Amino acid sequence: MKKAIVLVSGGMDSLVTASIAKSECDEIYFLHVNYGQRTEQRELESFQKLVKHYRPTGTLIADISYLKEIGGSSLTDEKIVVKQHQHNSGVPDSYVPFRNAHLVCIAVSWAEVTGVQRIYIGAVEEDSSGYPDCREGFYKSFNKTIELGTKDETKIEIATPIIHLSKSEIIQKGKLLNAPFELSWSCYQDNKTACGVCDSCYLRIKAFKEAGMVDPIPYKKEINWFVKTE
Repeated sequence: MKKAIVLVSGGMDSLVTASIAKSECDEIYFLHVNYGQRTEQRELESFQKLVKHYRPTGTLIADISYLKEIGGSSLTDEKIVVKQHQHNSGVPDSYVPFRNAHLVCIAVSWAEVTGVQRIYIGAVEEDSSGYPDCREGFYKSFNKTIELGTKDETKIEIATPIIHLSKSEIIQKGKLLNAPFELSWSCYQDNKTACGVCDSCYLRIKAFKEAGMVDPIPYKKEINWFVKTE
């Protein structure tokens, strides 16, 4: 029996990753992590709706709100303003320092106890915000860490099935798997209506347009980022 833990934030990428895991595994377990982010309430709500939709064998909600105390990210530090999307290179200030390592560590601990062989995470390298902990090399390295840091008989690997897909390809993949996009949440700064202008909203809106689909969630403001000007 193939069993997997899926890291489910409630966002679009984790939703499609959960759909893939559901199609590939006999049993799935959903892990959600609250880390003091601005949209913690809304992300948790999305997670709970996805639990009802997918009916995983088990769920775990973990709290690592010490990341808010550490700060250093516009997602967790109220002194840093969430900016509108900007076409800049480099790591944006929405990056939460080494966050994904914390998430994967929790999943590995749970996997050892439940006998899970695979951990799915919706990391995207090629068409995302440029977060260093979304790179393929990071997860390959972490797989070696898991091998060295768990019992000899433990066999756990990290699966990153969408890591080389563009955002529009992720949406198309989700459509094929009947992923309920209306239950997901991507906005970085609002818990009620998506702002439409933060980096995450921009990437989502752009992806739906490129995929030729209508985004099922409303936005406060949707700037037409994609109209070419002379």
